[in-house]
Order: sequence, then structure tokens, then C-alpha cells
Amino acid sequence: FRAEGIKMVSDGTDNHLLRLDFSGLPGILALCLGAVAGAALSIRAIRAALRRFRGQMVWLILGLMVGSLYAIAMGPAGLQTPLPPVSFQTFSLPGFLLGAAALLALLLWAVNTGSLHVTPAQLLRGLFVEYDPNVATVYDLRFPRIFIALFGGAATAVAGVLLQAVMKNPLADPGIIGISSGASLAAVLVTAFFPALYFFTPLFAFLGGMLAFALVYSLSWKGGLSPLRIILVGVAVNAMFTGLMSAFNSGTGSNYSGVASIVNANITQKTWDDFRTLALYAAIGLIASLFVTGQCNLLALEDKTARGLGVNVTRSRIIISVIAVALASISTAIIGPISFLGLIVPHIARLLVGSDHRVLVPYSVLLGAFTLLLADTLGRTIAAPYEISAAVVMSVVGGPVFILLLRGAKQSYGG
Repeated sequence: FRAEGIKMVSDGTDNHLLRLDFSGLPGILALCLGAVAGAALSIRAIRAALRRFRGQMVWLILGLMVGSLYAIAMGPAGLQTPLPPVSFQTFSLPGFLLGAAALLALLLWAVNTGSLHVTPAQLLRGLFVEYDPNVATVYDLRFPRIFIALFGGAATAVAGVLLQAVMKNPLADPGIIGISSGASLAAVLVTAFFPALYFFTPLFAFLGGMLAFALVYSLSWKGGLSPLRIILVGVAVNAMFTGLMSAFNSGTGSNYSGVASIVNANITQKTWDDFRTLALYAAIGLIASLFVTGQCNLLALEDKTARGLGVNVTRSRIIISVIAVALASISTAIIGPISFLGLIVPHIARLLVGSDHRVLVPYSVLLGAFTLLLADTLGRTIAAPYEISAAVVMSVVGGPVFILLLRGAKQSYGG
């Protein structure tokens, strides 16, 4: 991976500026993401191997291979055009370190939220050294929903960043413009009528999300795209798909637990199978999003200017839109629609690390995972022993934020 490190560059005077060249940043981030995915997929095998040194070693090797392949796929060969260096003002290393530390602290809190508590030392010992019944219970009941919240939050947040870049609309969000509800309806129908195809639910959800996105985009086009028109059409499309989904859930008497969990965005009873399905598709989508960060920066320019620089604007919009819809649909297929997550996280991330998508996208991965896990953990804590859905928590917080953004939004993205 190309990471040239620190460079001294001249500004035309006797002064010299210290810069970091992160032209290989996507590859490095993909390596980290691949390592996390590989470790998560193989954690059960690690426990078994360290206890018995037999049995599931194949799964350990497979998990590590998956992580390695994800990293290799983002090598320098895949980045045809070198990106300009990222300066200290844009790349906020302290912001990343602070976010990672906060996410780790939140992870430990989420693990211990409930009637059963384990210390960090006990958790590590129970996972990797010897069997502990308390740790086994936490592992089977809490870990799946925690990892699902992490990957689902990251996917939804990045989808919001990409949609805002494509539509040049700071109010674009997968939930607001109907993508999540379209994906939810497709996932509900597949789960109810074709349960044997559960592993492929994200693919059908992607088709539903693309249908909703195509409706919004085509109905909003009138000699150009108006940010306000996109929101209004998106709200209408979202209401239509949400009504159809609720009608189906009510018409079946909520007899399908999988359907109800998607409709209500409930991740309480999610299992490791759900996580593996989400992790596979989400990791591919997140890595793909790192390829298009440079194109997102160019789309911030006027279309004529971008075309003058040799950019195929239409093709870039289609590619980025497909990746964004895929990420939102994949997350929705497993955890259900989470409103305002793809709206709030990008705005907070811009305040912390700036608007350069080469930094904004990876930081949104971190912040999105943190936000959804925080919402889920708060929902488990506020009304204990009862639980409030993470979607409800995000709606209560996101609604006022959306109103504030709407009041202060300009007619052009970033204006």
C-alpha cells in the first residue's frame, strides 16, 4: 500500500510546510476493516481452537483469509489515479484516535448493559482462554446485536455521505428519501414468502432500494434537481412504502417474527447468522465506497467544471448512487430502517474532519458505528428492564436536528 509518509513542501517562500501524503489511505483503511471483519467472523473459532486446538480451525483460517482478501482488493493497483496529499487541516488524526477510544469504551459499556456483568479481564479470559458461563451468555446474546449495530451504523452513515454528494443536497438521507422503506418492503416480502432465500435478502432489499431511489430521482427531475423537491418527493415515496409495509405486517397479524423485527427496526433477537450475512455484504460495500471518495470530491464542483476536468459526471453519479443504495439496503434488510442516522452522522463528521471525502467517508464509518451502538445501548438502559428500539431513539434525536438543518439549508449543496 502506498503511504509516502511525511513530506516537506515549499509554499514559494522561504517557509516550508509539513504535510502528510495519505495517497494510500484507502488501502490502509481497507486493511483495518478487513482485519476487523476477519476477526469478527473467526472469533468463535479462536475460542474453540484455544480450548481444544481442533474442530473449527478451518473457520479461523477462513475468517483471516476473508480479512486479507478485503485488504488486498484495495491495494495500489486498484487506485489508478494518485490522490493529492491530505494536510493536517484535513486529516485529523486526533479525531480518529478519539473516535476509536470512544467506540472502545462504548463497546465495553454495551457488553455490560443488562443484568449480567463481566470485567474486561474476565471477558478476554472467557473468550480466548477458558470457558466461562457468564461470558458465554454475553457472547451468544449481546455480541451479535453489538456487531450488527456497528456494521449497520457504519453502512447507513456512509450511504448518507454518498447520497449527499451525488444529490448535492445536505438533507439527503436513506430514510428520508424512501430508500430504506423500499428496501424494507422488499426484505419483508422475501422473509415472509421465501424464507429459504434469507441469505439473499440483502440482494432483494437492494432491488427495492434501487426502485425507490429511481422513483425519487426521476420524479424530482425537472430541468435539474432541486434539493427541496428531492425531499418532498422522497417523503412521499417513503410514506408510500412504509404504508405498504405496515399494512402487510398488520394483515398477517405480525405472525412473522422476522418481518416484525424488520418493520420495527428491532435488533434484540439477532443472531450470529444475521451478523455474518450483514458483515459479508456491508464490508464489500464499505470497501467499494473508498474507491469513489475522489469522485465525490469532484461532484462537489459544478457539472460543467467537472466535465471540463475530464470527469464523466453521469457515470460517477450512477456508480456512487449504486454503492450508496446498496449500503443502505443491506443495513435495512437486517436491522430495519433507521431514520436520520445517514443525515446526522455526515454533518457531525464534517464539523470534526472537514469535507474531504477521502477522510470524511472513513470517519463516517467510525462515527456511524458509534452512533447506532450508542442509540441501541441507550434504548436498553433508559427503560430497563424494557427496551426502546434504536430506531425510536434516533427518531427522537434526529427529528429536531433535521428541522434545524432544514431551516438553515441553502439551495445548493455546501452553500
